Amino acid sequence: MLTIAGRDFHSRLLTGTGKFSSSAVMIEALEESGSEIVTVALRRVDLVDPGDDIMAALDRERYLFLPNTSGARNSDEAVRLARLSRAAGGGDWLKLEVTPDPRTLLPDPVETLMATEVLAADGFHVLPYINADPVLALRLQDVGAAAVMPLGAPIGTNLGLVNRYQIEIIIDQARVPVVVDAGLGAPSHAAAAMEMGADAVLVNTAIAMAPDPVVMARSFSLAVKAGRDAFVSGLPETGSPRASSPDAGLGFLDKS
Repeated sequence: MLTIAGRDFHSRLLTGTGKFSSSAVMIEALEESGSEIVTVALRRVDLVDPGDDIMAALDRERYLFLPNTSGARNSDEAVRLARLSRAAGGGDWLKLEVTPDPRTLLPDPVETLMATEVLAADGFHVLPYINADPVLALRLQDVGAAAVMPLGAPIGTNLGLVNRYQIEIIIDQARVPVVVDAGLGAPSHAAAAMEMGADAVLVNTAIAMAPDPVVMARSFSLAVKAGRDAFVSGLPETGSPRASSPDAGLGFLDKS
């Protein structure tokens, strides 16, 4: 069971809603993924328009709606977007993104920390998207982040766990859930993140842009479950070669 801000979830796969070819494909993929938390960019939806393509398609009873502040360039913009979202019915859950460079979409650590402190004090359950910076992850927890979301690799690159070592440190030190976010391009990447001990992963591009998003969503769901089971069961230590069969009891081979 995944627990964030006191709320329990069965699925450890979070999904995004961008880049799908249609709302119908998005919904079918979300269903196959088993996700219970779905993130939506506030700049792409109209929360007060019941006819908005994404908002009309999402079942708010089935999915936890996790608005994100994608496009915010500094803490002031992110805080303003979050408060507007809550006023429009978006709720208290928030994926915080502060990305001053629209080309790389890499998060600003200083502005992210500032916004997290303000929003957490304002009653939001803040899940900040960050570089894989263990020191920043601890600071964010200190100011009230409900989870931390280090990127595996830059958004949309599909490179996988480029920042593996730093993410391992974040997981080892974490007092809140760690959700690996961005750059996971294959189900094997998600499985590897879960095997490391991550609490969950968030995937969008790899599912939405796949030739068959529905099958890919199912594949990621299975990979996340397999990776988590492997972590819980205990992976074998790596090192020197070791025979898988015993040496004892093979004396008959010495008989002529």
